[in-house]
Amino acid sequence: MEQMKLLEKYTSKHLKLENRIVMAPMTRSRADNEEHLANDLMQNYYSQRATAGLIITEGINVSKDSVGYINVPGLYSEKQTESWKNVTSAVHASGGKIFAQLWHVGRVSHPDFHKGKVPLAPSAVNPETQSYTYEGFKDTVTPQEMTLEDIKQTVKDFANAAENAMKAGFDGVEIHGANGYLFHQFFALTSNKREDNYGGSIENRGRFLFEVLDAVIEKIPVEKVGLRLSPDFDGVFGMTKDDETTEMFEYLVNKLNNYDLAYLHFSGFAGQDDDPLKSILETADHYRKIYKGTFMINGGFKKDTADKAIEDGLADLVSFGVPFISNPDLVQRFAVDAPLNEADQNTFYTPGAKGYTDYHFLK
Repeated sequence: MEQMKLLEKYTSKHLKLENRIVMAPMTRSRADNEEHLANDLMQNYYSQRATAGLIITEGINVSKDSVGYINVPGLYSEKQTESWKNVTSAVHASGGKIFAQLWHVGRVSHPDFHKGKVPLAPSAVNPETQSYTYEGFKDTVTPQEMTLEDIKQTVKDFANAAENAMKAGFDGVEIHGANGYLFHQFFALTSNKREDNYGGSIENRGRFLFEVLDAVIEKIPVEKVGLRLSPDFDGVFGMTKDDETTEMFEYLVNKLNNYDLAYLHFSGFAGQDDDPLKSILETADHYRKIYKGTFMINGGFKKDTADKAIEDGLADLVSFGVPFISNPDLVQRFAVDAPLNEADQNTFYTPGAKGYTDYHFLK
């Protein structure tokens, strides 16, 4: 019987992975300590899943300004950086590779996270959604439009977090440019009403991303940098696709060919989509023809559909989210065609080991 493409090793100029199965970034809200440090529970969780070709961590806050969810770890302080060393060491000891996803939520936040100050965003446009605070769900507010100084500082925050990731022993970083968060807010006409160099034209709306990339690769090698984008994201967090969405992302992806990145990662998240898998496959097909480097896709894949996407040349790697929550040994289960554990949605974001590190492995 021919081996699945998913289980084949993947080697590019920058990556050497044992298989093509990637653990997708997923917020799990387990850093329930005052300083938002990575803890022993997280060390156990990630090392349990080290058979993935690559692990991408949950989104990690690059600054206090970037926070928008409870109990999310950071990478902006010395203590936080130190705390991640236990996680990366444990993953490496188990033979795995791990990238840190660097995150800023922008307007998808609440004053409760910022000592009463409103969150920062490209423009003062309320996403009209809800933010999950320590007191439960609260309506979002109109954010503060970032000044040029705020933008400059945020660029520095990403570069600083990338440098800290290297100190913490990560194999690389993924910049979270997807799913309606800060970078995406700069890209979209619905959330970017600026009239300066960061708004208006497609080039201007892409400027912040490339300034961050340039700053990050001054601090760490470009081959240790991945990027996540979501061209199909629509109808969530106040984001709406518009007449320029496709042109915007084509511009970004074309320009990314000038950067020798570790990979480009497409999230197939689309709020109003009846058939998300069809949508991500069509999107992958379109952008695969443009992007020259390692291409990863995500979006409700099962083993067979992921394998076929690789077989058809639509991607080099496929990332899985929920299946990795409940199946730490997902790679082995795919290999022997074992059934998968069901994920308990009630424990996705709750503190403690339940629904986090207590899922059963195959005997």
